[in-house]
Amino acid sequence: MALDRPKLRGRLVVVEPLDERHVDGLLVVAEDLSPHAPWTYVPATREELERYVAASLAQWEAGREVPFVCRDASQPGEPVIGTTRFLDLDYWPAPDEPLPWPPGVAQAPVGGIPDVAEIGSTWMARTVHGKGHNAEAKLLLLGLAFEGWGVRRITLKTDVRNAQSRRAILAIGAQFEGIRRAHVPATDRTARDSAYYSILAEEWPVCRALLEARLAANSSL
Repeated sequence: MALDRPKLRGRLVVVEPLDERHVDGLLVVAEDLSPHAPWTYVPATREELERYVAASLAQWEAGREVPFVCRDASQPGEPVIGTTRFLDLDYWPAPDEPLPWPPGVAQAPVGGIPDVAEIGSTWMARTVHGKGHNAEAKLLLLGLAFEGWGVRRITLKTDVRNAQSRRAILAIGAQFEGIRRAHVPATDRTARDSAYYSILAEEWPVCRALLEARLAANSSL
């Protein structure tokens, strides 16, 4: 059984488990967003999006990722506005268990609660950019990770050229860790340098307050 994916509801956004029924809604977002998202992979066709969703669900069933879709809770019918996920899940041994050797990512039974994770693969409709939807989605997912699962760290990373994303990550209180050079192939097929950030469990209360303050400032939306 894969890790449970609860439905999370805020004032602006609903974060719910991704499945095949969301393809039509995500396609509307992706077709508009794809030409305007140079640093993020956004499927540009129905065929690409169907493969994207199928691969996401396969990763979830294997215990490697936890994919979600985002809906606009502020609009009638709550239309689909994008997607996000937990990925790079890592499981640490219990205090009475030996450390894994050789060192590396420990494998846990599918459905196990991760000790650390990353939030990423996030893309949202241009109509909600700057309106608090992404910030609230992060608040909901971080709350699940730190308060529900009890993780030790959440990682966030982005293409080093994505200045807007880097500013947004710093604005929620994440700490800059450094740049991993030539990390992965970029969307433009160059070698991507990735900027890494993290939030530790003990830093979460401050980050939560920053996110809540940002959302309160957008309360008239």
